[in-house]
Formats: sequence, C-alpha cells, structure tokens
Amino acid sequence: MVEPVRIALDAMGGDFGPSVVIPGAAQFLERKPDTAFIIYGDGEKIAECMSAFPKLRAASKVIHAKVSVGMADKPSQALRAGRRVSSMWMAIDAVKTGAAHCAVSAGNTGALMAMSKVCLHTMAQIQRPALAAIWPTLRGRSIVLDVGATIGADAQHYVDLSMMGAAMARALFDLERPTVGLLNVGVEEVKGIEEVKTASRLLQQIDSPLFSYHGFVEGDDIGRGTSDVVVTEGFTGNIALKTAEGTARQITAYLRQSLTRSWINKIGFFIARGAFRELKMRLTPRETSGAVLLGLDGVVIKGHGGIDANGFSGAIEIAHGMVRRGLLEKIRDMMALAEEQVNAKAARQGALQGALDASARAAPALAERPLETGQ
Repeated sequence: MVEPVRIALDAMGGDFGPSVVIPGAAQFLERKPDTAFIIYGDGEKIAECMSAFPKLRAASKVIHAKVSVGMADKPSQALRAGRRVSSMWMAIDAVKTGAAHCAVSAGNTGALMAMSKVCLHTMAQIQRPALAAIWPTLRGRSIVLDVGATIGADAQHYVDLSMMGAAMARALFDLERPTVGLLNVGVEEVKGIEEVKTASRLLQQIDSPLFSYHGFVEGDDIGRGTSDVVVTEGFTGNIALKTAEGTARQITAYLRQSLTRSWINKIGFFIARGAFRELKMRLTPRETSGAVLLGLDGVVIKGHGGIDANGFSGAIEIAHGMVRRGLLEKIRDMMALAEEQVNAKAARQGALQGALDASARAAPALAERPLETGQ
C-alpha cells in the first residue's frame, strides 16, 4: 500500500482563513484520497468549518495555534511574534521534523519566506531560495522564477535559478531535458545587464543531460511557451506575474461586458458557454494557484492571498505532486551534476596550467643546451 502524502496546512493564512482552507482541502481529498492532513490554526474555527466535511475530519489531525500571521505583518515582526507558536511556523516545522512531507500556506509571502529559511534552511550550494510560479502558455505550461522571493541577482544566482527551475520542470511536467530561457530585453547576446549576459555565458558552458539552455527570451515569449523554464530575478518576475494576472482579469471583464450588452449577445453566450468556460479555465487554471518555494530543504507551497477553495485545492495539488515526483531529490541531482562538471573543468584547467608551467620551466634549460650536430 502506498504511504499517504502528509500535508501540513496553515489554516489561518490568506484573506479568508479556514473558510477557504478547509473546503479546499476537502475538495482535494475527493480527488486524491491518498492524503492525510495536519491542520494548524484556531481549533474552534477549524472545527466549525470542518463539520460539513466528515471525510476530511477522518483524514486530518487538527493542532491549535494561538497566533496567526497577518497579511500586513513585516517578516521580522512575524518571526518575533510567531516563531514556534504561529500556525504558519508550526506547519513549516512539521516538514522539518518529518511529521509532514510538505506545507501549504496562503499567508503573508515575506513572512512565509523568512520563516521557511530560518526553520528549514536552504539546500547546500544554493545561495538564496526562489519563488517559482506555474504559467499557462500556448503550448501548455511553463515555470517562471523568481517571482518575488528576493530582489536582484548576480550571475551565479541566475545559474542556480536555472537549475532549480529545470529540476521542478522535470518533476512537474515529466520532462527529461527541459529548456531554460533567461528573461531579457532582447534575444541578441549584446543586450541586457552584465549579470544576465554573464549568466548566459556560464549556462552555455554547462553540458547537462538534465536541461538544455535555450538562450535569451523576451516578455512575450513567456505566454508563447518558448522555453519550459523562464528565469529572472524577483523584482521583474513579480511584476510580470501581477501583470499577467491583471491581464487575465481584464480580458474576462471585457468578455462579460460584451456578452451582456444585448439580448443577441446573451443568446450567443448561452450557445458558446462551454467554450467561454474553457477559456476562463485556461486563463486561470487551478494548478497555477500556488507557487513553490525552491531551494529550501523541504517542500513549501505559497497560495495566493485572495485564493478561493478551488484555488487552494490547486495549491495542495502542486504540493502533493512535488512530493510524489521527488522534487527535492531532482534539485539535489541537478546541483550535484553541476558541481561535478565545475570540478572536472577546474581539474582540466589545472592540468593544462600545470603543463604550461612545466613547459615554461623547461624552455630556458633547452635554450642553454648545446646543439649536437652529426659529424
């Protein structure tokens, strides 16, 4: 029998707390009964919401937390007030202790990142963690990171992001060798800031069987699905994410206005309502409702703050999939292979330099030797 995936939930996170988290968990359990939940938060509120879901109650353990992290709390404030006692910290700590395989929260992004870094720490060889979003594209789905964990990046951080994103694509999309693109202001090699151009040169030197470097991509390439993974730093990535979400809402609003303007339009909508439902699902698919905190020594998923039950169910689905498909192991394999290549390259360069030094030392001695001529 397959061991159930144990998922820790921060029931107090997000704008709506248990009123969204509990129905979302119940909805997911209907699809994936191989799941057990540990739910942290206000025990009384959780019990009230859970009374309508007997299956979820049977598959869950509720642990009362007396503190919840506010959406407007600063990360430092959340750490001081909520360390060890908040529902967010306790859910993350369950991953650290092994009580849960992963944690899901729709709470304050900065606080979640800060608590995750302090509680779980980053993986070996990873400079900084990142927030990776699943993006709907014309070709299916892609992964975009970083979408807001940290601002700014040096060349090595871009390389780390590329490998973490590729590992996530391999785990989530079952791709043997996903393509990675660096977000830039143009595809020409001379364009962009120096850190991005240096990162591109470094990625070109990595000959990995686990991912393929595509080169530079532009903003409109994200939606096209030009590469399986798009890498950028957190400031640009967050703006791109919020712009895309706003555009999806704008298109939906335009359609609603147009389709309710006249009786003929309303009749047309009624006839084509299946197509419009599909369009809405493609613009805001359930599996894009959560972002993955990559680079941590544990699986943590961040749901959108204003998420509904269907969306929270999607965030849980991402967490469940990352555990079942071995996300952490794939990231470790990716980083280990990259380190082997770097060490091998350094050894080759060292051997070459040694040969050059030996040749340089031998040159004066050869010059001093008398020429031997045959008689």
